Amino acid sequence: MKEIMDLPEDFAAEEWSDGEEAAGESRFTVKPEDAGNRADAVLAAYTGLSRSAVQRHMEEGQLVRLVGGIPAAVTKKDKTTAGEVYVLTLPQPAAYDVAPEPVPLDIVYEDDQIIVLNKPQGMVVHPAPGHTGGTLVNGLLYHCGDSLSGIGGVQRPGIVHRIDRDTSGLLCVAKTDAAHTHLSAQLSDHSMHREYRTILIGGLPEEQGTVDAPIGRHPTDRKKMAVYAKNQSGSARNAVSHYRVLEHLTGHTYAEVVLETGRTHQIRVHMAHIGHPVLGDPVYGGSNTPFVRRNPALFHGQLLHAAALILTHPTTHQTMRFTCPLPEYFEQALGRLRE
Repeated sequence: MKEIMDLPEDFAAEEWSDGEEAAGESRFTVKPEDAGNRADAVLAAYTGLSRSAVQRHMEEGQLVRLVGGIPAAVTKKDKTTAGEVYVLTLPQPAAYDVAPEPVPLDIVYEDDQIIVLNKPQGMVVHPAPGHTGGTLVNGLLYHCGDSLSGIGGVQRPGIVHRIDRDTSGLLCVAKTDAAHTHLSAQLSDHSMHREYRTILIGGLPEEQGTVDAPIGRHPTDRKKMAVYAKNQSGSARNAVSHYRVLEHLTGHTYAEVVLETGRTHQIRVHMAHIGHPVLGDPVYGGSNTPFVRRNPALFHGQLLHAAALILTHPTTHQTMRFTCPLPEYFEQALGRLRE
């Protein structure tokens, strides 16, 4: 469904990070208060990596201590000294052979510049370790051939932003480099807008609100994100989510969430932070509930759906609004909670 409309001034864009270790070199200087502690623990806190990841980088020679400007090996049991400098060098990720595959695509809109798709729950957006085939990118290569932006690289052609594997809903793909640049700018200047629908555990005490809390890598679990205090955020990044109650349900809340920023897992982390995890979320405390246990067939991940997308077309400069309905399992969950 496509509509042309005026864009309200307060619409915000969503930025997306992949939660992957960035290639390149990073330097860390030991603070006085961290002197005398184990190197793996201190560097895990500084880098946002798990201890096991830090230890692996030490063993592979990617994480070293500078001694007189010369790199020296470091082990997990080494003790730190104030002022010491450690260098983490990460290689470029290995490339995958991304082949076109006839993956079914739910295309909401397409022209010569962009494609807007409704991604189903369970589909990975781009190839990654453990998911080298059957992704959205594989399907796009089959559908578009060479008509995709190359800015995202070999593994992510056309991908401007992404959503988690078990989150469903709308995302936009660029078919030309010019379109990719234009859409990326909309994410950066907060003129692209996305609305999410979700079911939260528990009843929210107010009809609407804002969560303003930095998000960074979890200190011990590399696969998770976590909220940090603003004065202790370290490598965490500013994150703001706005929510609104759509319907009060038995022991749950049907809500809309709009992101002012777009950090990895932001809605899931923020809602869990205020004590109302997304229903069905196995990572942030939303899956072990009586309702989920009574209705296992409905849950293959969190009930989180990107229901609306508003953007400016790269060449016509029209403001376009796209919407897509809730998935059937989401509607069924709502229906049972209304009973």
